[in-house]
Amino acid sequence: MNKKNLVLSFAAFALTLAAHAEMPKITGKPVIDTPLVLEWPVDGGIAKPNLHNPTSNMLYDLHGNVDSCDLVLSTEGNYHMALHDVWPHLLAKFKDSPLHNALYTTSPPVVVPQLEKGLVQFDNLDVFCRPSVAVGNKTVMDKLAAAKQIDGEPHALYEDRGEVILVKKGNPKKISSVWDLGKKGVRLVTPNPDLEPGAYQNYRNQIYNIAKADPNPPKGWTAEKLIDTIFNGASGDPQKWLAGARIHHRDEPWSVAYGRADAAVILYHLGRYTKESFPSTFDIVPLGGTVDNPQPLAGTKIGTRYVVALKGDWTPKQKAAQAALIDILMSEDFSAALERHGLKRPQLAQAPKTH
Repeated sequence: MNKKNLVLSFAAFALTLAAHAEMPKITGKPVIDTPLVLEWPVDGGIAKPNLHNPTSNMLYDLHGNVDSCDLVLSTEGNYHMALHDVWPHLLAKFKDSPLHNALYTTSPPVVVPQLEKGLVQFDNLDVFCRPSVAVGNKTVMDKLAAAKQIDGEPHALYEDRGEVILVKKGNPKKISSVWDLGKKGVRLVTPNPDLEPGAYQNYRNQIYNIAKADPNPPKGWTAEKLIDTIFNGASGDPQKWLAGARIHHRDEPWSVAYGRADAAVILYHLGRYTKESFPSTFDIVPLGGTVDNPQPLAGTKIGTRYVVALKGDWTPKQKAAQAALIDILMSEDFSAALERHGLKRPQLAQAPKTH
């Protein structure tokens, strides 16, 4: 074998090894990025599940409990803007006999412990109402099914459209891709890996998978090196990786705006909503396509959320409210709300007309 062929053989061998490399095990620990606030004591101590969060959800001066509800939707909150659009239409269906305490949470999914404990707590407000409808990913649906809590099959509700990078207005660190998250001086905030493991793992994996699928990585970089640099201390910056305290769709924007973070990977529709809400504070960097027309990059995993009715000893009015909520979430009205806010129906979802 001549020298040229030997070099080519070693190069091919190196490419084969790189192609089969796995994402490094995460051994680093994030710095929890929280504001300096007075966290006042909570009446009766901390209950679980709770949705305490030092960047939002503070109800220290509202004391009491809610223990009678006609309807409770327990859902993750990343599509809250679309849910907000149709909730008044739901309430209008009961104008002749208004719903008593119709509530929904917009938060990390807590439906499984909420059903087990019969409680969800927001600081000094305790809600002792059993959810009758739940929205979550397949993992949540599987847990509900295993606990024999679901009434019927889950319906595919919506799909996301990949991720973007949320940055400060003007993008002062000139971030244009996931590779820039590894640069010196760029600090990334993620969801809390202990309290929002699903969201954290999703964003972490998206960074790795997009980098892994890139046919032209920056010289000297691999997807594995990027993960080690951000998450495992290889950058030498102990605050390279920050994490929110509790609820990422509120924590990540807060950290980029007022905390120590320069960037956050976040779902496209959440990034767009954040920028639209605070146009002088944020910009977003597309990960494929444009801000107005996202085309997720190779390696991106699109997430699907599902809606399901939950078992319970429901009164006729509660049962009617449960059915009406699922009907409106599967309606053309909600399909339109999803499209307005950067989401879409899964192709397998059925969307009957609203009556």
